[in-house]
Amino acid sequence: MNPVPARCRFTRPADWIAARIARLPQAWLLRLGALLAGLGAPLLRRRRRIAARNLELCFPELDRAARERLLRETLRDTVTGALETLRAWFAPADALRGLYAVEGLEHLARARAAGRGVLLVTGHLTHFELAGRVLGDASGQPVSLLARRHNDPCLDRWIDAARRRAFSSTIAKKDKAALLDALRGGAAVMYLGDQDFSYHNAFVPFFGVAASTLTALPGLLAESGAVALPVWMQRLADGSYRLRIEPQWAGWPGGDPTADAARYMAELEAVVREAPSQYLWVHRRFKTRPPGEPDPYA
Repeated sequence: MNPVPARCRFTRPADWIAARIARLPQAWLLRLGALLAGLGAPLLRRRRRIAARNLELCFPELDRAARERLLRETLRDTVTGALETLRAWFAPADALRGLYAVEGLEHLARARAAGRGVLLVTGHLTHFELAGRVLGDASGQPVSLLARRHNDPCLDRWIDAARRRAFSSTIAKKDKAALLDALRGGAAVMYLGDQDFSYHNAFVPFFGVAASTLTALPGLLAESGAVALPVWMQRLADGSYRLRIEPQWAGWPGGDPTADAARYMAELEAVVREAPSQYLWVHRRFKTRPPGEPDPYA
């Protein structure tokens, strides 16, 4: 066996720290998220600017004080989401017991009984990886995750190994062949199509702003024979989670890639409006613009 490179030896202490965070009582984890968000404010300046701009674009009806309050809540929930991700990866099942309620498991069970693959359509909610872990635990069968690979090989190896504690497999975001193979084999795969895309895209409304959105989802369903089940999770005021699985949207996909992408973003927007601070506003969702429009983050 090849020795671990010296620069990659952070993984053992990282596992130790992450495992202890993952076992924290929920109230402590939420307090830690709030504390770290406050202490880390100087390190989050760039992300804060991006989130502030996104909120300005998407919530023009809010006055400055309300948007500032939402921005603080967003940064807190973004940092907390990182801790929730560690919980997803490292927590034993008993540490999650009693923390969540799941609705709509029958839709997933029906698809699996029919031998069909499932695209679990969701969005970049701050705790989406915890949602995948919860869904696997609740259904008794871990799901797979379509995920971006990291440029740093040490970090990528650590994250992938951690994810495999929670997911049955990870599939590289651009590896269409592997995704189709998994779906044709009956896998259930978490799918997030709400990041900025500059290829196979269409500009559709998201909070009233033209957002470059991937149009590949209907084609994946047609090629694989899979079903698309929307999956949404929200952290409630008492710190518990409600996860709901919906049936595939009626009349969707309808054959028009742009209209189908617009429906996806409209459904996601409705969910985000229920708990706006639990969305990942710190990424540049509107970076790619229609011809002639300036970059809103410049």
